[in-house]
Amino acid sequence: MRMRPLAVDTLMAAALTGVALLLGPEAARQGHVPLDTTGYVLVVLVHLPLVLRDRGPVVVCCLVHASWLVYIALGYWPVVCSFGPMLAVYTVAALRPPRLAVPCAALMTATWICAGAVSHTDGWPSVVGQAVVYPAVLWRFGVVARRSAELTRRLRREQARRARREVAEERGRIARELHDVVAHHMSVISVQTGLARFVFDTDRDTARAALETIDATGREALDELRRMLLLLRADDDGAPAAPMPGIARLEEMTERVRGGGVPVALTVQGTPRPLAPGVELCVYRVVQEALTNVLKHARGARAEVRLSYEPRHVTVSVTDDGEGVVPVRMRSGGGHGLIGMRERAKLYGGQISIGPRDQGGFAVRLTLPTSARAAVQGDDATA
Repeated sequence: MRMRPLAVDTLMAAALTGVALLLGPEAARQGHVPLDTTGYVLVVLVHLPLVLRDRGPVVVCCLVHASWLVYIALGYWPVVCSFGPMLAVYTVAALRPPRLAVPCAALMTATWICAGAVSHTDGWPSVVGQAVVYPAVLWRFGVVARRSAELTRRLRREQARRARREVAEERGRIARELHDVVAHHMSVISVQTGLARFVFDTDRDTARAALETIDATGREALDELRRMLLLLRADDDGAPAAPMPGIARLEEMTERVRGGGVPVALTVQGTPRPLAPGVELCVYRVVQEALTNVLKHARGARAEVRLSYEPRHVTVSVTDDGEGVVPVRMRSGGGHGLIGMRERAKLYGGQISIGPRDQGGFAVRLTLPTSARAAVQGDDATA
């Protein structure tokens, strides 16, 4: 259990008072006035303010030195009460800036020299040396402690800012994943629902097929949401995380979009090879978002997904021949979907171009590095 600062200061003041009281009987053997009732009271008064040293270090230092000066003036042995003033000077240096700490250290120097004068000592070099060295060392230790405390506070603030930034980034990542999962599947469900409603009374087979597509799409959306939640929980309770969707499921996605009324052709060039899970997920999500935009904004258009495996990178493009929808889609370019595509491309060091085609329609082209040396993130390019 962590003790409160006031309790720690109380114990420290009591410990120093105890040491001073045990040292008191040595005064007579050192040729000084032996401690009597007044002396013992002054010993307590010198150390008592230390209980509040963290709350008012400068005031406590002045009170301690004032009591110590009275103790010295009455002829008592100065060493008995020297520990309290030392701690007071150190506390000021540790908690207050030099403009306050240096005068307090000088106060201890002056009091020490005064003690030598009252004692009529012959060892002035020793007295002056102690009067200079002790306060200087205490001041230096206090300054180091203050700087260490300030550095610790800055580190804690930086850690707190970093934690808040990481939380915000994680929330953004979750939001992008939710958008990619929900937007695509809900677009398919919306199209199929409209189709089923339109032909429900006239073409039961088509309506049944639409309902089956809705059922399959809804179950897949739930599976992806469940998979994402398991992935988020994996670091907390060790729950196994199912693999996220990748390039192998592009055919399944295009089949689902075809069921939504958009003819989609999938072409694969080059020799397929395993890629990093993050790269595969990035390709999958970008294709998913692009086809979702076709469902939303280019109903009736034909689309083509072209995947190309190159020696050091993989390229995927999604194009359509929609007409009369480019202005709407460009206005929607500030939404989370297109922003999410650019952020994903940048995260994996790739490049992405998004915009209308000269011959009509819309195009999304993503290039991701797959070599081990492609660790440097690239800037996203917008057509």
